[in-house]
Amino acid sequence: MASFSGYLPYAFALIIAIPFLVLLRQFVHSYITLKNQEIKLLSVKSNSENKAQAYERMTLFMERIKPSNLVQRFDKGLAVHEFIFLTEKTINDEFEYNSSQQLYLTKNSWQNIVDAKLAVIDLLHKTYEGLSGTTSLEEFKTVFIVNYMNSDDYMASTMENLRKEILIIA
Repeated sequence: MASFSGYLPYAFALIIAIPFLVLLRQFVHSYITLKNQEIKLLSVKSNSENKAQAYERMTLFMERIKPSNLVQRFDKGLAVHEFIFLTEKTINDEFEYNSSQQLYLTKNSWQNIVDAKLAVIDLLHKTYEGLSGTTSLEEFKTVFIVNYMNSDDYMASTMENLRKEILIIA
């Protein structure tokens, strides 16, 4: 028995330490689990904020390329072909600037935006081809707006689809 009594203080310390170690392990495990949930929640929140911001940016892009807003840009002293060149360049530059937003949009929404952009550029060129070479810039802008108003309102339908999708996400 003498040999066992030498280990008695160690056994007693072990018996007291085991419950504390178990509680410490459970605390650490719970803490890590909560932190992981917090990180996931922040990630989801960040992702939904990115999506909302993407829809806002692309709605703003659509608003900027509406023909009624395009005709207000640039100096009135430009020739028609200069206006078309600058307008097309502006549309393409802004589109390229916002192209990363496609990561957050549905394929359908992105395709509608691309189609609307191309339709505006196409309308610019078709309007120019339909007029004589002596047309003033103001006449061109008027005919451009009239041609847009006589076509399907693809801009409004695209923006309405964006609004519907953002409501689903939010």
